[in-house]
Amino acid sequence: MTDVDMVQLAGHRGRLIDVPDVDIVTAEVIRGAMETICFEMAVYVSRTATTPILNQSNERNATILDAKGRLAALSVGIPQFMLTSTLPVRFALDFFGEDEFCEGDVFAANDPYHGGGHLPDYNVFAPVFAEGEDGVRRMVLIASIQCHHGDTGGGVPGGYNVTAGDIWGEGVRWPAVKVIDRGVERRDVLYALQTNNRIPSYIGDLRAQIGAAQLACERLERLIDRYGASVVEGSVDHMVDYAARRFREEVGAWPDGVYEADAYVDHDPLGNPDIHLHVKITVDGDKLTIDYTGSDTRQEIQAWSTFGNTRGYTVGQIASMMDPEIPKNEGFFDQIELIVPKGCVLNPHPDRPVSAGTHHPGADVGEVIAVAMQHVLPDKAVPQTYKTGIPTIIVGQDPRTGTTFTDHSAEVYAGWCNAGKGMDAWGAQNASFGNLWKATAEINESLYPHIQWGRDYRTDSGGPGQWRGLCGSHYEKEVRADAKVYTYVVGMKYPMPGICGGEPGEPNRMVIRYGSDDEFVVKHTADWVPISAGERVMYDYGGGGGWGNPLDRDPQAVLDDVLDEYVSHGAAERDYGVVLTGTLEDLTLTVDEGATAKLRASRRR
Repeated sequence: MTDVDMVQLAGHRGRLIDVPDVDIVTAEVIRGAMETICFEMAVYVSRTATTPILNQSNERNATILDAKGRLAALSVGIPQFMLTSTLPVRFALDFFGEDEFCEGDVFAANDPYHGGGHLPDYNVFAPVFAEGEDGVRRMVLIASIQCHHGDTGGGVPGGYNVTAGDIWGEGVRWPAVKVIDRGVERRDVLYALQTNNRIPSYIGDLRAQIGAAQLACERLERLIDRYGASVVEGSVDHMVDYAARRFREEVGAWPDGVYEADAYVDHDPLGNPDIHLHVKITVDGDKLTIDYTGSDTRQEIQAWSTFGNTRGYTVGQIASMMDPEIPKNEGFFDQIELIVPKGCVLNPHPDRPVSAGTHHPGADVGEVIAVAMQHVLPDKAVPQTYKTGIPTIIVGQDPRTGTTFTDHSAEVYAGWCNAGKGMDAWGAQNASFGNLWKATAEINESLYPHIQWGRDYRTDSGGPGQWRGLCGSHYEKEVRADAKVYTYVVGMKYPMPGICGGEPGEPNRMVIRYGSDDEFVVKHTADWVPISAGERVMYDYGGGGGWGNPLDRDPQAVLDDVLDEYVSHGAAERDYGVVLTGTLEDLTLTVDEGATAKLRASRRR
């Protein structure tokens, strides 16, 4: 499947399916059963995989597609996986042909340029066969589970070679391979997969995905046996048509117009500055067009998001601005006419490296859409993005075992979560970061030779506003063995934006060998910076942006924030115009109502 084909697949807006008569109650029961099976696939991986990214983080998504490759149901997981787990299946259908999908088959794929996001994301999928009313067995559904793995081969451990010159420098590409052929394991293929990966438990984790897909096939076969193939197929058609109709109804209530915005990523991993994203959103009745023409086309930069990745983040942001009851299936996605010019940072030529770009500028798609729509849908424009760069990868030899470890620094931390109209930001991460379950310090300390000394909220880091952005966190980790650190950091020049008059959150800051006489402050990329046993990594994660004018915030809410140490005593007056008397130490703080009203009035003038 070419990139042009994929763009066309995204633009079939308004094409309705000829849905046969189907009992809508039965259709909803079947939808619920499919979503439960997706959830079971995801949980199966968490309970059988051995690597922390798979068994702790929730960085996966399970989906069910019909025999044409249309998405029918999915689990809760990483939002952009909704799309990057669909397009590889469509490629395999196109490449192999439906006749080469046989009972008992299981496929694997990870190629960013055949629908995926980046090489660490492995998609495993299997066809479901059933007997039709004519007595002939045919493919009815396809079960798919996509997970992020800890390595891809290539030039560096960890799956993120952010200074690679091309996609091949990042690791091994598997567009689509059969790992199980008619129920028989392909030992040659599985051995090839394992020998191109540094992590010994990688093949076990892949087997966890294979088992999850096979389990889903069993569950779906039972579902089809109960209701019949034609009823299940008709229910999928009904669900797709219903989602399309509900999507158009919601867009039809938005104000017509053309809305444009710009966003920037600080730099690429090579230091090239100001990676530019531009969007033009057109609302015309019930039609929605999102056009990224005008986004960066510099070919020397190192910040590329594949079409599938861009599409996933686009849909994730739009979905967050709509009624959550609308099913997330092909009918929803097809209603967006998506224009992504070939060769721009959001749809690169198929030789570009994408390990870093899958995060930035990929995730920043949510920011530019929210900024464009902030005055049109002010109560829904919450950017579903983050400003991490890539995970902080620490590699060394574990003195407890004598073996090499690869620590992706997947411990709990907080950052980048924006406020929305009527609600302060809360929690640790926004939904765009994949509904991730970050590991506790205790779990990761048992797996890797380090001690985590701090992961506290940073006072004054949340963006001021009528509703306050979430505070970022101050994170310190001491390594207990000599190691090297590899990472890429953004969000220092362009932190999370404020919306509708809110202020931006505090920026990121990262220091390796923190507190030593030889600190390394990361300006854009840490390219295997050495760190000795006993030294620390420090990361000040940025805060989320605020919503609305800070002078409109309830003074009592500002006082509560000071008491909770989200906001300092001085910032209450500086950022919010709230004058407090008393001290925090003896808990005698009160709002001086008269002085506050006077100060705010003068600032408004």
